[in-house]
Amino acid sequence: MAIKDCISSAHMSSPSPLSSKNDENGNGNTRPHDTSFLFDASRLSYEPNIPVQFIWPEEEKPSLGEEELVVPLVDLQRFLSGESDEVVSQVWEACKKHGFFQVVNHGVDAGLVAEAHRCVETFFTMPLEEKMRAQRKPGESCGYASSFTGRFSSKLPWKETLSFRYSPSPQGKKRAAVVEDYFGGALGDSYRPYGVVYQEYCDAMSHLSLRIMELLGMSLGVGRTHFREFFEGNDSIMRLNYYPPCQKPNLTLGTGPHCDPTSLTILHQDEVGGLQVFVDDDWRYIRPRRDAFVVNIGDTFMALSNGRFQSCLHRAVVNSQTPRKSLAFFLCPEMNKVVNPPSRLVDSNHPRKYPDFTWSSFLNFTQKHYRADMKTLDVFSKWLLEDQHSTTATTATTEPLSSPASHHDCPKRTGESK
Repeated sequence: MAIKDCISSAHMSSPSPLSSKNDENGNGNTRPHDTSFLFDASRLSYEPNIPVQFIWPEEEKPSLGEEELVVPLVDLQRFLSGESDEVVSQVWEACKKHGFFQVVNHGVDAGLVAEAHRCVETFFTMPLEEKMRAQRKPGESCGYASSFTGRFSSKLPWKETLSFRYSPSPQGKKRAAVVEDYFGGALGDSYRPYGVVYQEYCDAMSHLSLRIMELLGMSLGVGRTHFREFFEGNDSIMRLNYYPPCQKPNLTLGTGPHCDPTSLTILHQDEVGGLQVFVDDDWRYIRPRRDAFVVNIGDTFMALSNGRFQSCLHRAVVNSQTPRKSLAFFLCPEMNKVVNPPSRLVDSNHPRKYPDFTWSSFLNFTQKHYRADMKTLDVFSKWLLEDQHSTTATTATTEPLSSPASHHDCPKRTGESK
């Protein structure tokens, strides 16, 4: 039975499509949450003009005539059956240059993918008040977001999202219904059928991601098991994306230029398309394929590879006629697992590029301090090193001196904490 048959939507009065009582700082930085600032796609999709908050700078606006980026079409079944040399080579070349490829023969049930897309359509076409029951809270990465109006005040993306966490059940233990419980808790028991679909979908994505990790390990020369074992326990994020029509698609973006801070993204696009990647100083689009998943390297895996594989700038564009839907699974390490590259990827020709960090610290940085772009990992690394230096300096100035006599002679000093 389709999800839309399980849910009966309440008919409620709609608020103004956009209220602009925000701090208009113009630079796209994070700002205090403002619940009066809402993106009501059911109305704005048909407005001849768009609010100024959604208009992007001239140099970042989409342009016509982008060419296709032809990425490797990786047959995962060939790799798993032992015909790996050509597949490994394909992935190595793509990940060195831009970090994007597509996988086919991946083993994910086509009916499950279709049902997941139907759920996206049903959820996002509900009244705004119904969706707001799962509203994303300030500083959190999960929940419903109407164009991130609660986080930013300019360069807003023309989209709605619903994000939720996923963790696989430990081997040998009863299957945890993390996703199903999220839908029931955030939206009510009548939404549990959504949770059932996305629980199964996330289980499939987690399984697929571990197979891809075997492939990436072989491509980097560290063996099939290294990265698979690193990610067997994971604290991942699933995001449903909905890009409504826009009557001025040349002025805005569905998603602004950014690199994913996560480890690996597995994306399924609908037939509308809109994903673009910045390669060779130009924006190129990736053509949707119903039987394929688009895979791209994120910043965290770029750190795990010691910079050998690239996390590439990408964005999403919108159109004036047809809504676009996509399903994005972001593979992430366990929250407190230390991210550092295997020793085989560090040598005199390839010194360490990034400091050790945990996924929880990086996620917190992107949610509370920095809007993800192409420099996120570099800025985070610098911030982390400065914070460590400050902590070390503070510890040095607050610890008692080694000589008791010196300690009595000198007053105890206190350092500044960040």
